[in-house]
Amino acid sequence: MQQQPDLAEQFAAALDWWREAGVDHDFRDEAEALLQEPKAAKAAAEKLQQARKVEEEKPAPPAIGGDRANWPGSLEGFASWWMTEPSLDGDAVRDRVAPRGVVEADLMVLVPMPEAQDSEKLLSGPQGTLVSNMLRAMGVAEERAYIASALPRHMPLADWDGLGSAGLGEVLQHHIKLAAPKRLLVLGRDLMPVLGLEKRQAVAELSLGDSAIHLLASFGPENLLENARLRARLWHSWLDWTGNR
Repeated sequence: MQQQPDLAEQFAAALDWWREAGVDHDFRDEAEALLQEPKAAKAAAEKLQQARKVEEEKPAPPAIGGDRANWPGSLEGFASWWMTEPSLDGDAVRDRVAPRGVVEADLMVLVPMPEAQDSEKLLSGPQGTLVSNMLRAMGVAEERAYIASALPRHMPLADWDGLGSAGLGEVLQHHIKLAAPKRLLVLGRDLMPVLGLEKRQAVAELSLGDSAIHLLASFGPENLLENARLRARLWHSWLDWTGNR
């Protein structure tokens, strides 16, 4: 008569069967090894916990713009600060392009970033030609306009949500307040949430602390260049906004 295996042998056989079947973990939110040694499991858990603790204790990245107490108090000072303040661009200061125009302009045009080929002049390529033609059609002399970018250099695929969380919106609002234009044209839907506004808003009032400015928002220059319908939509929005229909 065949001898019945004892309990230990039955248990070992069962574990071998599960291993052969490829089932050796209990799948929860985090995988837990059922067949590994208890000490190894405890060490792995402690290692994971320590890694999470280190991640949580990492210092937050410095706010864009640095200490607000050091922010410039004039538009002239802002242009110099814009070209040299490390925190505006992760400590990099190369390839930056300064804003251009006059204080208290008839219209301030805010675009996401300089064009790829810009060096001495902001919007020196096709986007600049588009903006110049728009200003002419709108009846705004270019010498009475102020052209600025939300970023100091060309940065494709910019993380606008992350930049907004890091304080870019406050820098932009300070810039606009110093420029003190009569009207603001925002070319880039991604800039609206950074400014604290709804992305799809076409017309809005931007609060600047003790003042406010009326703005018109549309698509970015690169989109306007590629799509005549978007250009026509912007033109009709401009006519409605300015009451020139």
